[in-house]
Amino acid sequence: MSQTTLGIGMVGSRYGARMHFDNYQKLPSGLVEIRGVCARTLDSAQRYANDNNISFATDDLNELLSRSDIHIIDICTPPASHHEIAIRAAKAGKHIVMEKPLTGYFGEPGDKEPIGLHVARAKMRKGAKQNAEAVREAVLKHNVKFCYAENWVYSPPILKMQSLIAASKGSILELRAEENHSGSNSFFSKEWKSMGGGALLRMGAHSVGACLYLKQFEGLKRIGKGIRPVSVLADTADLIHTEATQRAKKANAHRWISSDPVDVEDWANVIIRFEDGSRATILVSDVGLGGLNTRVTAFMTDGVIKANMTLNDGIETYAVDPDTFGDEYFTEKLETKAGWNRPSCDEDWFRGFAQEIEDFVFSIREDREPLAGIDLAVDCVNVIYAAYQSAEEGRVVKL
Repeated sequence: MSQTTLGIGMVGSRYGARMHFDNYQKLPSGLVEIRGVCARTLDSAQRYANDNNISFATDDLNELLSRSDIHIIDICTPPASHHEIAIRAAKAGKHIVMEKPLTGYFGEPGDKEPIGLHVARAKMRKGAKQNAEAVREAVLKHNVKFCYAENWVYSPPILKMQSLIAASKGSILELRAEENHSGSNSFFSKEWKSMGGGALLRMGAHSVGACLYLKQFEGLKRIGKGIRPVSVLADTADLIHTEATQRAKKANAHRWISSDPVDVEDWANVIIRFEDGSRATILVSDVGLGGLNTRVTAFMTDGVIKANMTLNDGIETYAVDPDTFGDEYFTEKLETKAGWNRPSCDEDWFRGFAQEIEDFVFSIREDREPLAGIDLAVDCVNVIYAAYQSAEEGRVVKL
């Protein structure tokens, strides 16, 4: 397949699909071609196709899967459909690119709704694990590549952190990873049955994935095998529906935060214990103002490494009027362009989106595993759902 132009079938037509399309276009000519798009409605698929000069649009996944000129299925749908689409794609012999998270628990017949308020997290954990393992089984059975779109592990700050860890002789004692902003882009993010969880799954997949990846890397470098997580302790909350927020609403001091969950959390804190005794602390929030904030810090026995994927100071602006710079893009989730700001020079590159797409394409062409693959995807689901169980039951949960 190394000399073949790879045909891609996009599944989904919203934010993630548009971002993936933009980064496919940055690849050298002739490597890939977007040959079709499938969406929930034909109208949505056709709009995406028209916007991106794609010749084929459908609302029937089988029409993509049956095409011999499509080699990759790129899944950018809400998480509730991820595992089923991936299994069907693997059975059809298609390689898979999937936006995080891999899967979750989305309800079953007999569950009282909204499920996030009524279904025990232990049951959810069991169901999510079954879904994740079903995808891994299909990928391995049908010998297709699974490319997990966890952009943090491809971002230049994390790659440099990895190199610095390799250059040192010390051990990582603690990783601290955080992400916060003022609310999701996704219409589906409010309900568990669509998203499989709240901020911990949707945002925490980044932080958890980066920490698992870095400890895996450290172990392979130091002792010849990855360092595995063994337990979690967690707390989650819906901070929007609290007395504190109601007090702010009465004072009209709440309008900048868009988060408004139905049955999911908008805040989470997780401690992961690894088999070497080290820890990772994860903090995610859907109720944080100031634009997107993404950071990882490694506290080592011989140094400290801080990686910042956003809010970098390569360029800084100041404006009294928020309209001074018109429609020029600054950075994701920024509430105002007034005051001091730090626009991103190339957000897709600095956050790893361009690099992950490049790695996925070349891993398929070269018949090798991508940097982020099925094992990392499954591990993230297992850790996060153990954290959900821990938060509900108020105890350490072993993995």
